[in-house]
Amino acid sequence: MFTRIVRRVVAFALSALAAAVLAFLLLAVLPGDVARAQLGIDASDADVARLRAQLGLDRPLLVRLGDWLGGLLHGDLGTSYATQTPVAPQVLDAAQVTLILVLAGLLVAWAIALVLGTLAGMRPHRPEGVVAGLVAQVGISVPSFLAGLLLVIVFAVRLGWLPAGGWTAPADGVSDFLAHLALPALALGLVHGSVLARWLRGSVRDVAHEDFLRTARAVGLTAGQAMWRHGMRSALVPVIAASGVEFASLVIGAVVIEQVFVIPGLGSLLLRAVGTRDLAMIQAIVLVVVVLVLLVNLLVDVLQAIVDPRLRERA
Repeated sequence: MFTRIVRRVVAFALSALAAAVLAFLLLAVLPGDVARAQLGIDASDADVARLRAQLGLDRPLLVRLGDWLGGLLHGDLGTSYATQTPVAPQVLDAAQVTLILVLAGLLVAWAIALVLGTLAGMRPHRPEGVVAGLVAQVGISVPSFLAGLLLVIVFAVRLGWLPAGGWTAPADGVSDFLAHLALPALALGLVHGSVLARWLRGSVRDVAHEDFLRTARAVGLTAGQAMWRHGMRSALVPVIAASGVEFASLVIGAVVIEQVFVIPGLGSLLLRAVGTRDLAMIQAIVLVVVVLVLLVNLLVDVLQAIVDPRLRERA
């Protein structure tokens, strides 16, 4: 198991390095002149050349790549082309907000998946199982932004229970923080919880026919007791793997949810950077998002090895 973890860590480091190189090169070769976009089409060639030199864009591409990778080793994500301020503090502040939102959405997704997936898998032909399967199917087909708007209309506008938007940091008050987090997390988790529920439904139905569950029922346990005590651990293995994929989708969905609820996360920061053609900011955001996704997939691999003894035996 230790060897498996070491291999995953090495693969994570190499993937993060490749992502950093690709993020820089792909954005660096985009058509258009950043300096011309900053100054406007009426700027003189001399002013554009002066700004290019100031931003370091007149240097060879490989030299700029080397400087950027060297800065990453010291935690320097570059300097914003638009504001001439360090990128790292802005990106890390926004990343904290997005990470909180995504993790909260993942918790909501898991809660929904455990309820709907277990019911649909264990009771596929009973009314409650059929209803759970239908709810999961409807949840998959509803876009997260539409779910967010509906939640705002019901819980913020009609009932007035929760705020319609905005963000409060945990340090400014836990109750306000949870109130502002509830609707965005629910909107983000509904769709992905329905996807995970479909995975769990199929996994529960497969595990329900295993011999060890028949033995558990033969000694007096009910079907539900046998599943929760002995079968759920095996049923969750493919769902844990799917959660790594869904995390990337949650990050992408958070970009939309942040716009619906006016949350100052990576999505809002990315849209502003695109509007001002701030390539340094865009590069840093892309790299942070990719590293987060790679890190979660690393954790998923480790968690799978802990949960599934077959992977430990194979290692």
